[in-house]
Amino acid sequence: MCQGRAVAHGRLAPGRFADPTALALLRDGEAAAVEQARSDEAPKGWRARMTWQVQRINGLVNVPRTVAIDDAVRAGPRAQIVVLGAGLDGRAWRMDELAGVDFYEVDHPDSQADKQDRAAALGEPLAHRLLAPVDFRIDDLGHALAVAGHDAAVATTWIWEGVVAYLTPEEVEASAAVIADRSAPGSRVVVNYQTPSRRATAGRALARALMVIAGARDPMAGEPRRSSWTPQSLSALLSRHGFTIVADNDLFELAKTLPLDLGRGRRSLGSGRLAVADRH
Repeated sequence: MCQGRAVAHGRLAPGRFADPTALALLRDGEAAAVEQARSDEAPKGWRARMTWQVQRINGLVNVPRTVAIDDAVRAGPRAQIVVLGAGLDGRAWRMDELAGVDFYEVDHPDSQADKQDRAAALGEPLAHRLLAPVDFRIDDLGHALAVAGHDAAVATTWIWEGVVAYLTPEEVEASAAVIADRSAPGSRVVVNYQTPSRRATAGRALARALMVIAGARDPMAGEPRRSSWTPQSLSALLSRHGFTIVADNDLFELAKTLPLDLGRGRRSLGSGRLAVADRH
């Protein structure tokens, strides 16, 4: 995902999308693939061309999701931000609106250690960045947040991006319960999720098969999809935990509001959605 944002930065949806942190967070080999994908001239050779195409689609997919999440964060409470599955998220450095805000990054301890090394290139973040190491499948999320200093009595904006699809329904329910338990009135949760889609499933299988044939590394090999949600089932989940949906859009519809050449974007964007829910 970080590579996708780096591919898109300065190229796609100018004036609406930017992520100057993405390229700096990549290793040399990762950055080389990005630089190639930023060229509009396709490389020669089937393997190189396939990697180029995958990276460019990755960039396109990242833009509407990132823009919509950023807009929802700006419009929500900003005393505390929690990013669940933070990965190589650069918001603590790139969003001026978060200067001085308590910004909790929740992720696997190994992922956080890797990011700490990479993030040295970015210097000091604008936000007050705090780490909560968690393996979502086995660790106590609420305890980890409390230890990190999260205040359950203060309204929080939760960014739940790129995580839900890789958890079982039971694990999603458990995480939602913790979010609710630590959300004061006025809190907001922003959820990126995947809807059931045979076409999307077949497309992912084909893409992975092509990567194997080309001898390319499959970045999602260790992260199988474990759950998908309809808008109705996600709304019911959040409602059970005291949140009311205020917006829920598929990524393709969000992309159409941006200055983007979507091309084959419907296939890549159509099964992804972004919901915003508030607690009153």
